[in-house]
Amino acid sequence: MTTHVLILCTHNSARSVLSEGMLNHLATRLGRDVTAHSAGSAPSGRINPYAIEALNAAGIDTSAYRSKSWDEFITPDAPPLAIVITVCDSAAAESCPVFFGGEGQQPVKVHWGYPDPSNALEADKPRAFELTRQAIGYKMLQLLALPLETMARAELEAALLAIGRS
Repeated sequence: MTTHVLILCTHNSARSVLSEGMLNHLATRLGRDVTAHSAGSAPSGRINPYAIEALNAAGIDTSAYRSKSWDEFITPDAPPLAIVITVCDSAAAESCPVFFGGEGQQPVKVHWGYPDPSNALEADKPRAFELTRQAIGYKMLQLLALPLETMARAELEAALLAIGRS
């Protein structure tokens, strides 16, 4: 059964998109049945071009990516979410809608904060986005190393919180 992971950031234009791209890319490469999605509470309506550039440089196809609202993940036909990860401090502080996982259970929710690479000076943005992509990739590899299919909810939450501190 596919493990669905939703990654949230307020505008769904940079960090959450980098996370979605890295998790899906790495899951495919490692043969894991994990699908990442990203969304925001106030989506900007566009993906930051530096995020697209960093993902494309890593060999990740971004042609289907779009900035979307987290409301898409509270509908009856939304994928059953196992994990919700916030990647920006403002999204972590917001009241999230109620997301549902398999069998009506709430997904495990954790915060993995990353500085916003969009705040870098213009000349430094390509490097800031690449470094953020790499940092996110490191945590996504740790997530994919977990035996997600067999972990109890409390065990999964503890493991994800530990990854967030790494």
